[in-house]
Amino acid sequence: MNQKVLNTLEYDKVIERLKAYATTELGKAACEKLEPMTDEPEISLAQEQTQDALTRLYKQGSISFFGVHDLGASLKRLKMKGTLSAGELLEIAGLLEAVKNALAYGAQRDDMADADSLDSVFESLVPMDGLLKDIRHCIISPQEISDDASSALKDIRRNMKLTNQKIHSQLTAMVSSSSNKDMLQDALVTMRNGRYCIPVKQEYRGQFKGMIHDQSSSGSTLFIEPMAVVTLNNQLKELEGQEQTEIERILSLLSEQASYDMDGLAQNQKLLVLLDFIFAKAKYAKDYNGSKPIFREDGVINIKQGRHPLLDPKKVVPINVSLGDAFSMLVITGPNTGGKTVSLKTVGLFTLMGQAGLHIPAFQGSSLGIYEEVFADIGDEQSIEQNLSTFSSHMTNIVSIIQNAHRHSLVLLDELCGGTDPVEGAALAISILTDLHDRGVKTMATTHYSELKMFALSTDGVENASCEFDVETLSPTYRLMIGIPGKSNAFAISRKLGLDNHIIVHASDQIDESVKDFETILADLEKSKQTIEQEQEEIFEYRKEIENLRKSLKERQENIKEKREKLLREAREEAYRIISEAKETADETIKEYNNLKKQSGKDANRKMEHMRSDLRGKMSRLEKDMAYRSKNRASKKHEPGDFQVGDEVYVTSLSLSGTVQTLPNSKGDLYVQMGMMRSKVNVKDLEITKSVKQVKRENARNEARNSGRTAINKSSSIRPEINVLGMTVDEAVSQLDKFIDDACLANLGQITVIHGKGTGALRKGIHNYLKTLKKQKRISGYRDGEFGEGDMGVTVIML
Repeated sequence: MNQKVLNTLEYDKVIERLKAYATTELGKAACEKLEPMTDEPEISLAQEQTQDALTRLYKQGSISFFGVHDLGASLKRLKMKGTLSAGELLEIAGLLEAVKNALAYGAQRDDMADADSLDSVFESLVPMDGLLKDIRHCIISPQEISDDASSALKDIRRNMKLTNQKIHSQLTAMVSSSSNKDMLQDALVTMRNGRYCIPVKQEYRGQFKGMIHDQSSSGSTLFIEPMAVVTLNNQLKELEGQEQTEIERILSLLSEQASYDMDGLAQNQKLLVLLDFIFAKAKYAKDYNGSKPIFREDGVINIKQGRHPLLDPKKVVPINVSLGDAFSMLVITGPNTGGKTVSLKTVGLFTLMGQAGLHIPAFQGSSLGIYEEVFADIGDEQSIEQNLSTFSSHMTNIVSIIQNAHRHSLVLLDELCGGTDPVEGAALAISILTDLHDRGVKTMATTHYSELKMFALSTDGVENASCEFDVETLSPTYRLMIGIPGKSNAFAISRKLGLDNHIIVHASDQIDESVKDFETILADLEKSKQTIEQEQEEIFEYRKEIENLRKSLKERQENIKEKREKLLREAREEAYRIISEAKETADETIKEYNNLKKQSGKDANRKMEHMRSDLRGKMSRLEKDMAYRSKNRASKKHEPGDFQVGDEVYVTSLSLSGTVQTLPNSKGDLYVQMGMMRSKVNVKDLEITKSVKQVKRENARNEARNSGRTAINKSSSIRPEINVLGMTVDEAVSQLDKFIDDACLANLGQITVIHGKGTGALRKGIHNYLKTLKKQKRISGYRDGEFGEGDMGVTVIML
């Protein structure tokens, strides 16, 4: 990919943002080297790694690469059998700890999850717990080696401590002695040239035996090492030398141990840097809400809701762009600052990002092509040094593009052939686009030339597009509309800004009638498209509403079916009960009748007659139960004018009671509500059981009779708590709904629901139901129980 297009499309700014997400310096360097690829398997692997890292970020959180440093120099020294410093060994330890963290992170994935592209990277890491443990055991900091690094070092340091104590005790005795008080400048012990000394006045130099190591700037004080501690100081120096020798031996042993694992260290560093680089891409994609693009073999670009990654995500207007399917060339027109160049750069930058393995800030399912080269001529290319005008500079670039572009190239041209005579510029632009189109080069171009709009309208495989502009507010909407050429809106903008109307009219007279007609057609097209888009939105809303109604109707039909089946089942059970009862009665009667038949006399005849009478009575009652007073009901006939909304009726064909919902139509049909079922019924199939006036009178009497004692009866029988332990959410909600109604009737201020803690599912279901009641204002609020009330095991509801 040529470097010029990377700079033109500001790909380098994307890389700068990407670098900020890398943790290590080596990871940042890897980001800086990232360039678009042209090999499809490499691109697919890079995109898959970014996607898998993004999935892990969402599921597991971030991974730490703290402690990963560049071990290049240290590894070279190890290869030469050199000894590393304590700081270098600590950097190796930091790398090995990062390996442990990465292995732990890689092992966190769900066992049931499918393998991803990062598994092999994590599995290739080599743990070196032995080396890590030894380094951490021996080295505390770059300047400090642990006493426990070796027994010899521990002994040396113990002897040094004892020698130091002896020196200090002797020197402390000297400075504290009253005989030496006048000879000393200060009663303190100091150090000069690594030797312990005491400050002696110049005039007592001959009386104080020892070695002079230094004197004050005035010469009045000499720093003398007393002869009594010279031997001890010598011993201390010797011990310090032994300490340094032992430290060098320890570092040499650790370096030798590290050299055995040199290849593993190099591999670990390489893999950790790779992971840092991959997760940097994923973090970047997460921040701008990027998605993995689909790469099509035919090179078709279809960007859905694409957002330029360098613009403010809160302000950028998403665009939809397609290229390469129905048309391979897109000509974008419209006013300045309308978003034409941004649309051009968005497509180009998405292509570069996608081929570099980066996700693009667009809706899921957006597709890109894989291009061997991307060419762009965007911006002011004027060159003072080369004595080139804007047109000349652009044309130099375009000549290079035409010479190098081929079928596997993407060409982006901004203000094609602008900056010269409009007639010649338009003709040249059409010729250039025709050449690119004939060679099958996918091209996007922006222009102000009306001739290019006509070219796009009249050429197969070339499509117009425009950036929408709101003339009323004099501001662009930045929406890209494919299929409609744009207007310059120069007259409309000038009129809005206050230019005299006669000037605008005069300018309009200078334009050819065909151009005016074309502009009028464009205005009509744009208006028509806006109307169609609004209608499509309304249609979409209607579809949603119809779908909801369809679902509601289906649910209602299922409820009716269930209720009908339930009624039929209950009717069959009742019929079976009646028939069974009749059979038992008949059997008992026959049995008694046969017994009495064997007897003789008036008493037997009287008993038989009495039994026959009882049997007739029972059979008559059973017959009435089976018929459900059908004869009486059938005998009552009503006219359509007899029915009023609210009348209680009996539907003879369904054996159901209901309430009249509508007045009868000309055919005598009306709607009756029977429980959950609402059905159209003819008046011939109805019997009025209670008129609406009777219903109202009964309701009034009942309210008057019950209003005074309902609350008293309820409050005397209801408890302020309900236990739903062991119930399902549906069962608990059903019980709670009735309980809340009873509690309200009883004028209770609050109630308590005992649901237990358990998994929390029952509590969550009840709380979701209470949220609905709160919105309906059936309750004023609710809360979890406090200490002493049951804590999270209960919920307190305020009525």
